[in-house]
Amino acid sequence: MEKYIYDNSNGLWYELHGDYYIPCLVLPDTEERPLGIWGRRHLDFIKEQRPMLYADLVLSCKLHNYLADIDAQANAELALLIKQMAEKEGVTEQLKEQNQMAWVRTMGSIRNRTEEIVNVEIIFA
Repeated sequence: MEKYIYDNSNGLWYELHGDYYIPCLVLPDTEERPLGIWGRRHLDFIKEQRPMLYADLVLSCKLHNYLADIDAQANAELALLIKQMAEKEGVTEQLKEQNQMAWVRTMGSIRNRTEEIVNVEIIFA
């Protein structure tokens, strides 16, 4: 029996192991991009709420890139919203110098609100 055979019907190579032919499967090379909190939150969400999407992404080897894109999109949205809300509410470096506690309180409030917006619009959508 031959060591390797090719099946024209499915386009796969098979390797002989003992008495059985096992498909020669190799995962595609992907660049390793780090996942942040937003990507991990979205992963938990799709595992629980959208199992078909999760299974499709895993089987097509696109899960990590998909989550990294969601993470980057969420971080960009968060930064933009924080900047816009801080400008709208008049939070400046001058306020930071004059009254640090008021600045921390206001920026904390802005950060919490923007995180909720990102959760609703990107992570749990």
